[in-house]
Amino acid sequence: MREHPATLIKRKRAGQELSDEQIRDLVDGVCDGSLEDAQLGAFLMAVCLQGMSAREAATLTLAMRDSGRVLDLAAIPGVKVDKHSTGGVGDKISLFLAPLVAAAGVPVPMISGRGLGHTGGTLDKLAAIPGYTTAIEPEEFVAVLRDCGYVMAGASADIAPADRRMYATRDVTGTVESVPLITASILSKKLAEGIDGLVLDVKCGRAAFMQTREDAEELTRSLVDVGRAADKRVTALVTDMDTPLGNAVGNALEVAEIVECLHGRGPRDVVDLTFALAAEMLVLAGSVRTPDEARPRLEQLVEDGSALDACRANVVRQGGDPAFLDDPKALGCAPVVAPFEPKLGRDVFVADIDPLEVGLAAVDLGAGRRHSADDVDPHVGIVLHKKVGDVVRDDEALFTVHARDHAAAEAAVVRVARAVGFADARPPARPLVLTRVD
Repeated sequence: MREHPATLIKRKRAGQELSDEQIRDLVDGVCDGSLEDAQLGAFLMAVCLQGMSAREAATLTLAMRDSGRVLDLAAIPGVKVDKHSTGGVGDKISLFLAPLVAAAGVPVPMISGRGLGHTGGTLDKLAAIPGYTTAIEPEEFVAVLRDCGYVMAGASADIAPADRRMYATRDVTGTVESVPLITASILSKKLAEGIDGLVLDVKCGRAAFMQTREDAEELTRSLVDVGRAADKRVTALVTDMDTPLGNAVGNALEVAEIVECLHGRGPRDVVDLTFALAAEMLVLAGSVRTPDEARPRLEQLVEDGSALDACRANVVRQGGDPAFLDDPKALGCAPVVAPFEPKLGRDVFVADIDPLEVGLAAVDLGAGRRHSADDVDPHVGIVLHKKVGDVVRDDEALFTVHARDHAAAEAAVVRVARAVGFADARPPARPLVLTRVD
């Protein structure tokens, strides 16, 4: 018989550990409705204030995973490896990474989410591809993975259903920031994919969920520890999100940037981070011994067109029109395109670009959501022509805004212009990967 939820809430509020059975009972109550909203909110607040032990966090994660369907990928040969990012501005890495790793012979089952707030979601970027379908039933998910080497889809209603209610409650009770709750939310869905290994990209900086290095590393250690407690191969990189990743911010614009990457012409930071994460995935799969060993192989897969071919096969298999891979104009464009030249009267260096302000400007344009029910315009956004450390001359555009109308474009130009700082000397280079945890 279950203990009364109030008893368990009191224990956690007092900083006591809950048993595995007690945690599983609470998660069962989340799913069958016997745990009322007020009780769930109180439990989440107790966890937020008192934390959880590593054992408790692992038990919570597995109970949330087992609250729904866990995919069986045993019929797919090889070590199945996925990647998860905690989200940032301009983070379109998954769209380049998945076909690249698949071309290297490692199956990539990827269940992704939509963007909310200033962070773009992989599903929103995929929705910018005409015809591409991410609403895939589990059987089709496995079939696409078998046929293409990778699959990209949204979570169906039967994947970790406990997380859906718990996350919604966390959002309205001010308990989103809890490390064990974040850990359980992320990993319950990823483990339900049936993966063997997972590479984590934990962002750190002004536009990241974890803004300080200390907080980012705490979350990283929790994710790695719980993932390994679930008998999965896990590696994590803490990466910089104190400046936008790549040049494009906005869904179709970011897809177009990935096309450039697949053709070997992408922005250096996007390519370097993709290669770093892909190398970790190949190590987990046993394809290479070290990340350094993977780099030449990954470069060759781009150079010889193998990654592009893998992407094309997947786009067609998931119902999309692959024309954009040859001509990104097939993605469509915004009605108003407004370049901005700073006219400073002298050559200067870009010293800073505030990624949060750029992300919020993109949301104002319609590239993201303020609320979960908001529609997203796939064509609006911002393209940065200069990055931190680049020289800006008087006759050069600093960035271009893609907007629905002139009023929206003018407002975005003002906001993004304020987000950029200049200096007479080139600022020191910032590392893209801050630390590695394995």
